[in-house]
Amino acid sequence: MKAPARVAVRIAARQSGSSPLQRRPLLLAARHIHSTSASPATVSPIHGTGPPPQPPSPAVDSTSARLERRRKHAALLEQAQEIRASSRHAPPSSSPTTSTKDNSRTSQSAPASPLARRRFWKHVHVREVDGALEVHLDKRPLRRPTNKEIVRLPASKPLLAAALALEWDLLVSAQQATKQHLIPLMSLVCRALDIADDDAGRDVEKTAGESKSLRTGIARMLMRYLDTDSLLCWAPPPRHGHDAPDARGNTLRELQKRAAEDVVAYLSTNVWPGVEIEPVLDGESIMPRGQKPETRQIIEGWIMGLSPWELAGLERAVLAGKGLLGAVRLIAEWSEGFIGIRGLGDEGEKRTFGVEEAAKLASIEVDWQIGNWGEVEDTHDVEKEDLRRQLGSVVLLVSGTGK
Repeated sequence: MKAPARVAVRIAARQSGSSPLQRRPLLLAARHIHSTSASPATVSPIHGTGPPPQPPSPAVDSTSARLERRRKHAALLEQAQEIRASSRHAPPSSSPTTSTKDNSRTSQSAPASPLARRRFWKHVHVREVDGALEVHLDKRPLRRPTNKEIVRLPASKPLLAAALALEWDLLVSAQQATKQHLIPLMSLVCRALDIADDDAGRDVEKTAGESKSLRTGIARMLMRYLDTDSLLCWAPPPRHGHDAPDARGNTLRELQKRAAEDVVAYLSTNVWPGVEIEPVLDGESIMPRGQKPETRQIIEGWIMGLSPWELAGLERAVLAGKGLLGAVRLIAEWSEGFIGIRGLGDEGEKRTFGVEEAAKLASIEVDWQIGNWGEVEDTHDVEKEDLRRQLGSVVLLVSGTGK
């Protein structure tokens, strides 16, 4: 044993009253961190009597009540902003005179007119003018933001005009009309009118990548989705417990294959007779394969022959569902034009392919994963409603009375 260690043992043994040879354990007294005496907690008695209250239930709400509440909130916010702006830029009462420089600075820093923050219309109407439908904000006709021309809808689309009027009636200020996510139907209608103007040879504002006509650019973009259509990309066959079947005994591959076969059979019979469409991703492959040249030529020619309303609706449906075949199936079911499968004599017959069917067709794999692993709040539910909203706007755009 080293010298410092022996000295420490001897000191400890001397303090405990024993020799270092007795090898007794050293018992050290417990020392508290603080010297405050412990006190028991005081429990307050419960004075409540009777059964527990019922859980809160959401109040019954309606569209008109929500709209009225939003208008009241917007009016209160506008009044508060005006009071704050007037008190901020009001001249001080203590100083009788101000210099010219201060007056110019005050006029430059004054806020803009509250007209932009206020809804300048009270009522929205749909009127028929010269054989076309127009949406009027009081007495002002609705105009396009690019060329300031009046938005004129075909007389055969009264539902589209009513939906567009409702979209503008739900706005509470003029500033909201500048936000695209609050007027999605207005942007879709303007897209169709831009395609019609471009077909007629009028000048249309284009993006940087649209050097040629709008119709040609849209057709080429849509044809790229044919090679990577989500409906034609199938999961590999299940192996060794992977991709176990669902409660009904169906695997993901079976659901995808069944949905694709139904849509392809419908399109090859009613829309593109005799056209052969093959899956672009099957088995263990990771690189999609393209369709036959004659198939691509027929489909591209069909897209180029669409009306401006059908072409704008097809573009919106393809971008929303990430697939061309499902969008074509929806357009062919609801279009009032010559590509519409249903004639004028079949108006009483119930349609079998609508917004809900198109949305389920575009999200087969997502629904499968949600069934296995659960739904992520504020993500899957929001995407689900947004997909149906966009597909519903497509149905409104292409449908009509056919007269």
